[in-house]
Amino acid sequence: MRRRALVVEDEVLVGMMLEEMLHELGYELAALSTHLDEALALARTAAFDVALLDINLNGRQSFPVADAVRARGLPFLFATGYGSRIVGTAYKDVPILQKPFSLDELQEALAKAGMA
Repeated sequence: MRRRALVVEDEVLVGMMLEEMLHELGYELAALSTHLDEALALARTAAFDVALLDINLNGRQSFPVADAVRARGLPFLFATGYGSRIVGTAYKDVPILQKPFSLDELQEALAKAGMA
């Protein structure tokens, strides 16, 4: 059975690339969201094993989504083009993928998130 991933990414092409990369790593896309409110609802209710969260969603930060995923006890990682300083101490243990990233970097971040 394939692991399922929730992808929260406001750039459609990046989301499509992530879906392809995840598929190569043996994951199925549970859902792809480009908007914070929808992502928050999915984080609370969707069936997934791991979440990949773009930090900046059309100018809004995805930290409430991260909190909802964490509340369910599920692993997640951040993807950002802004560097790790944007992430506060509440998320210091969360893997961060620096955009742009390779398939190997995604696989390494998933492993750090406990999805090895």
